[in-house]
Amino acid sequence: MKLKEIMKIIEEKYPVNLAESWDNVGLMVGDPNQEIKKVLVSIEANEAIIQEAKKEQADLIITHHPFIFKGMKRITTNDFKGRMIHTLIQNGIAVYSMHTNFDIAKDGLNDYFMEVIGLEYTKILDVTSKETLFKIVVYAPKSHEEAVREALAKAGAGAMGNYSDCTYHLDGKGHFKPLDGANPYIGAVGDLETVEEVRIECTVRKEFLDAAIQSMLAVHPYETVAYDVIQLQNTGEEDGIGRIADLPNEMSLEQIAKLVKEKLSMNAIRVVGDLSHPIKKVAVVTGSGADYIRTSMRNGADVLITGDLKYHEAQDAVDAGMCLIDCNHFESENIFKDVMKRFLESKLSVSVTSSQININPFTIL
Repeated sequence: MKLKEIMKIIEEKYPVNLAESWDNVGLMVGDPNQEIKKVLVSIEANEAIIQEAKKEQADLIITHHPFIFKGMKRITTNDFKGRMIHTLIQNGIAVYSMHTNFDIAKDGLNDYFMEVIGLEYTKILDVTSKETLFKIVVYAPKSHEEAVREALAKAGAGAMGNYSDCTYHLDGKGHFKPLDGANPYIGAVGDLETVEEVRIECTVRKEFLDAAIQSMLAVHPYETVAYDVIQLQNTGEEDGIGRIADLPNEMSLEQIAKLVKEKLSMNAIRVVGDLSHPIKKVAVVTGSGADYIRTSMRNGADVLITGDLKYHEAQDAVDAGMCLIDCNHFESENIFKDVMKRFLESKLSVSVTSSQININPFTIL
């Protein structure tokens, strides 16, 4: 299976355009036309992971953290990053990274974190983007109603939530007079023509708009097609950072902290707040989420579960009456391996394995 085919499958589910502007996602090292036989999934790529890929004969490493984040002026073996890139190229190993786009996307890291700790019916904590929707209205002769409808649907129009092929049809009559130079599908030059027509309406996401129009025009029989494109005030799917959910049953701060500790197989966990404080609503931001403490409070969360908390951030939370659970950056994101392996195995025809190397830089004594 070619690398570019794997990338297409990944990016259809986790679009790179969802990534934050400061981020770097996508193909870091490699040839899109390379044949891939085995994939290794890891939270990031370092010397140990690259050696593991060589041992496992993996020709693609998929990471959460960007393998190349800051700009590089040169690639030489005198630099640790340069040595790794040199080793990757020498051994024909590609690296693909998916970071904040995977955090933000539906069924990404934050959704999976909620799944791991047993919470359902989650909502986005901080919405970062909303889909722009358009309505396509086209008039076609009855004879081509199904052809036009199918062309729109195949190009992505008419998709609403968990439904596809959503269109509205209204029968009517169309009037037109072909003028000199016209080559009419129906009628004759100079004659006023009346045709039994159908008005077809459907919504379409902005990213599919051009393709839907071109697909419709390709099957429409008229020389000049009458159609409207209307931008809608209502929006489509939302994307954003973090998730928030109600607990099925109230728990204490201590109980929810112990649950997270158990599910993430942690030796220790840091907690901010009264351990007996009742928790009804939980917010989660994987990685470093201290910037979302106030957002969590505004959304009614009793606790924010995240990582990389600093002393003053914790002290401010105490003063504000907000509870925090710090499950560390690594532990909150190392579950990337599990969810990404599950996704890839359901979509790819190549072998997929998770890294078995513990690359957490911290040791708790």
